[in-house]
Parts: sequence; structure tokens; C-alpha cells
Amino acid sequence: MLGLKPFRRPALWLGLWCLAITTVVTLSLTPPPPFPDLPSGTDKLEHALSYGLLAAGAVQIFLRRRSQWLAGLGLIAMGVGLEFAQGAFTTDRMQDPWDAIANSVGVVLGLATGITPMRDWLLKAQAKA
Repeated sequence: MLGLKPFRRPALWLGLWCLAITTVVTLSLTPPPPFPDLPSGTDKLEHALSYGLLAAGAVQIFLRRRSQWLAGLGLIAMGVGLEFAQGAFTTDRMQDPWDAIANSVGVVLGLATGITPMRDWLLKAQAKA
């Protein structure tokens, strides 16, 4: 099934990953929730963390590196596209190229988990359950 790792319920994990992507898209295009004042640049860390987790999720789910990297390229394209969409279609968000860069850095870091022992955490956790 789409080159997924041998999970007992591969569609479940793929569905949860897609739900996470949908959540990022939704949060990117809806009015921002009220947050207390945070130090400058903190939002870039949030962008990198969010996209890093999505990319690490791809590493956990997809069996082949090619599929993982294609997912990563898709996430980078999504991050850039969402920045353009924020500038073009929202009044309470603004387009920021630094956000797109932070997203991309997060994707690369998330994909880098594929060369560490972390690459199969989800598969190992499922085996223990």
C-alpha cells in the first residue's frame, strides 16, 4: 500500500499523518488564536517544529527513502504555497518568506531522522503493543 512500512494498520497511520497535514493547512489559513506576547522569532521555531514533525512522520510511515523525500518536497511546496495563500487570501495573516524558509529547514531536519535509529520508532512501538 503506497510503499508504507509493514504496520498492522497502515491506513490508520497514513490517515493520521494526512490529518496532521490538514491541521497545519487549516491553522495556516484561519485567524491566529490569541497568544501571549512571545519573544521575537519564536514563530519561526514553531514553523520549523511543525514541518519537522510532519517530515519525521513521513519517515515513520513510508518505507522507501524516495517516498520520504517526495513527501518532504511536497511539504516544502505546501509551506511555500501556504505563505503565498496567506498573502493573497487572508486579511489576518501575512506572507513571510522567512516562514517558508523555517518550514523548509524543519522538513530537512525531519527527513534527517531517516538516517538515525529513530527512523523505525513507530514500527517498533507497534510491535511492542
